[in-house]
Amino acid sequence: MTFTDQTKVGKILRDPGTREVLFAAVPEMDGAQHLDLVRGLSLERLSGYIGRDREWLDAVVVALDNVAVAGERGPAVEQHQLVEVDDGPGASAPCTVQPSVALWGVEELSFAGPKSGNPFVDVQLRAAFECGGVSITAHGFYDGDGTYRIRFMPEVEGAWTFRTWSNVRSLTGIEGSFHCGLPEPAGHGPVRVASTFHFAHADGTPHRPFGTTCYAWTHQDEDLEQRTLLALEASPFNKVRMCVFPKSYLYNENEPRWHAFERRDDGEFDLDRFDPRFFQHLERRVSDLARLGIEADLILFHPYDRWGYSELPSRTDDQYVRYVVARLAAHANVWWSLANEYDLVWDKEEDDWERLGKLIRDHDPHAHLIGVHQCRDFYDHSEPWVTHCSLQRVDNYRTAENISEWREQWQKPVVIDECAYEGDIDMPWGNITGEEMVRRCWEGAVRGGYVGHGETYHNPDEVLWWSKGGDLRGSSVARIAFLRSLLEQGPDTLEPLAQMTAWGYPTAGVAGEYYLQYLGFYQPCWRTLQLPPQQAYLVEVIDTWNMTIADAGVHKGTCRVELPGRPYMAVRATLVS
Repeated sequence: MTFTDQTKVGKILRDPGTREVLFAAVPEMDGAQHLDLVRGLSLERLSGYIGRDREWLDAVVVALDNVAVAGERGPAVEQHQLVEVDDGPGASAPCTVQPSVALWGVEELSFAGPKSGNPFVDVQLRAAFECGGVSITAHGFYDGDGTYRIRFMPEVEGAWTFRTWSNVRSLTGIEGSFHCGLPEPAGHGPVRVASTFHFAHADGTPHRPFGTTCYAWTHQDEDLEQRTLLALEASPFNKVRMCVFPKSYLYNENEPRWHAFERRDDGEFDLDRFDPRFFQHLERRVSDLARLGIEADLILFHPYDRWGYSELPSRTDDQYVRYVVARLAAHANVWWSLANEYDLVWDKEEDDWERLGKLIRDHDPHAHLIGVHQCRDFYDHSEPWVTHCSLQRVDNYRTAENISEWREQWQKPVVIDECAYEGDIDMPWGNITGEEMVRRCWEGAVRGGYVGHGETYHNPDEVLWWSKGGDLRGSSVARIAFLRSLLEQGPDTLEPLAQMTAWGYPTAGVAGEYYLQYLGFYQPCWRTLQLPPQQAYLVEVIDTWNMTIADAGVHKGTCRVELPGRPYMAVRATLVS
């Protein structure tokens, strides 16, 4: 390998010889607690962060070039070499079918098949599902102990038929049918993009993401996971960002109950064999969220890792993506987050993310939402397989205020999944006040976007909501619930109204019908509104922190609205019919 000033720090740290060179040049890195945060930086960018000059950088590159380096990552391949398995007559495998399923429910076909060899990579299985001229193909997966499954989410009511294909003779050519009936009372189908900047369920019901981050809650003990579900049930949150792989970081250093791969006799992971227990547990939790009406925003890759998940060979990445999509795509409440802080996952380049994003799109028969979240550098959200902008704050102050610019730039829904966290830990991203969290959520709503919640209050057992779940302790949750209830009383979507925005007071609504103006940290004792003069509007003063709504009378045209002279107020004007 040849080193340049654009070589990533992670590639240097991978090899003992080059790691020694780098630690000699930057002694403060040796033993640093969180090297994950710099692995994705180029040497040039690292030198800027630590205040070294060009002479230092050139000397480090020369020293690295004098050291022999271990092998590189393997190339990406589509799959293992497949051979036909003759295990008996065609279409002879026992098959179990659910005879009926609700619209947008999970239809599961299960088959008994061969256990020999390595069914995770040696066996291909899929089925074509048809109903009234609609034909959709779903891929199957091996669930251990000789059991194979294909899952499918019907999006059309009526009689469905299916036919399987496999390189295993007994699994190919199996035919059957099932009936898809009415949806469950709370079943609205998967969430899709609607009206360019917003979301709606498959049945047209608007979806306003009120998300929270709880990265590793499914990697805790049963009691803690149940506490998390109880807290979510009582909360306003209808989306949870959560990692598929376990996480290793501050306040999250426990060992998970299961891992995604089986272990060999030497204790190392067998990267060609998944552990079905890991994924079965994840599926149960996704189903638990569905029963609560909560979307599972599943983070497929992240950099906070001590087990090797962030440095898997490309072939293993591909196998993992195909496997997790086959297992979970039939769940209506799934979103795909290709990565949390993709630009810190040092072992992947732009081509890797493009390949993996397209792999999800091609293998998900139900076209779930796909986002890519950044730390420093935005992903190119204009890519056609990226459905919405999943963003992190870009500085310590302005966050939701940038939504107008991002909407214009990307022409897609803007979801600020990480605006910082309400809490009191020492990290600057983890100690904003409840008032500031609520302010950012309101700013996002009236600017036409969606801002997510997070919480990092320290406690003796180090169970922080953002990492492990547990209990919600912050003051913002009730106020976010109040905001959600207000928005659900209004129009299906809020669009920014430039003509009503003055002096930095963002306003959204539907022109001529509904106006919602947020005053943020300003504290005027009155506001002059410029309403249309031909129609009457009920004007109300909303205290977003104390959660009150006061009637300010019916007005036309220019009117003066008295305010209490404190921050976090909003004014709502609704057309009187």
